[in-house]
Amino acid sequence: MTGTGGAGSLVRDYEYALPDALVARYPAERRDESRLFVLGADGSDAHRRFLDLGELLAPGDLLVVNESRVLAARLLGSKPTGAPAEILLTRPRSDPDGGPASDPGAVSEAAARARVWEALVRPGSKLKPGRTVVISDELSVEILDSAPGGGRLVRLRTPLTTEEAIRTYGHMPLPPYIDREDEGMDRERYQTVYARVPGSVAAPTAGLHFTTELLDRLEAAGVRVARVTLHVGIGTFRPVDAEDPTDHPMHSESYSVPDETARAISEARQRGSRVWAVGTTVVRTLESAARNDGSVRAGSGSTDLFIRPPFDFRVVEGLITNFHLPRSTLLMLVAAFGGYHRVMDAYDEAVARGYRFYSYGDAMAVVRRER
Repeated sequence: MTGTGGAGSLVRDYEYALPDALVARYPAERRDESRLFVLGADGSDAHRRFLDLGELLAPGDLLVVNESRVLAARLLGSKPTGAPAEILLTRPRSDPDGGPASDPGAVSEAAARARVWEALVRPGSKLKPGRTVVISDELSVEILDSAPGGGRLVRLRTPLTTEEAIRTYGHMPLPPYIDREDEGMDRERYQTVYARVPGSVAAPTAGLHFTTELLDRLEAAGVRVARVTLHVGIGTFRPVDAEDPTDHPMHSESYSVPDETARAISEARQRGSRVWAVGTTVVRTLESAARNDGSVRAGSGSTDLFIRPPFDFRVVEGLITNFHLPRSTLLMLVAAFGGYHRVMDAYDEAVARGYRFYSYGDAMAVVRRER
């Protein structure tokens, strides 16, 4: 597969044909039984199982994971007329009536208590400010105002705490391409085993393949594990409509890098070990917090970093990721990391070999070639 106007310079360069049957609508029976397509540093390809990941990692390598936890933030209810309606809470906001403020840059703390949220609503044409959606006898949602991106500002009306209301009445916000309603098992399987900090509206899906047992085996073999948090926003589902990627407004997401993770990255570099990112969210976090010398600043912030070819990676040397949608910013990031032609050719091969795609699908491991 070849690009036009340079290596992946246009959005249409990131199209590929995918049979509908290869879209994974359910996870593998066991997380680490997924397949793993390996793009090696020497240019070789290999086809393995995810549970063989330890064969790619050396003692001392640092594996960085995203601890963000998906909120069951999809609320299904009805308008006063009885017609169905849907609210997807995307991030907490300050209460315009003077209630406790919620910091959008610290979703993990705000989500448990916020009454006012930015949200996407359906049907958008009917849910104007002043309308109410009834979720249950204990929960209703008042539409307050319009919000950026066609969304709404809404207030939760409930005698429960926000955390209790979402846990009791919320549904997991599965991506549209899964094309089914969420089920009980999605509460567990659409979370990583290490998810700890609530705030995402979509899972950092590369981490879905890890089991506690696999992580324990990797650490016993000398692989070190560090943690960051980047809360996945609704922008991850938005298509790139522009033909030139430079015209695409990248969504902003909040992140946090603990002191111990910044220190672990510095120590890995000092001993000559590789830094592996589990997912594109970790890549964006680390490269957003990177200094010119490849060290990483600890702290919290927000990033709208759009990684696409060409890009000078300063921190990450290995990437574990899922297979991404055509024309997506995530696919562009992987192409920047692994090389445009090589990654797009690998996608064609993955389709030919029957790999399963997207959130509940198989995985890819990409090791950067030596400069």
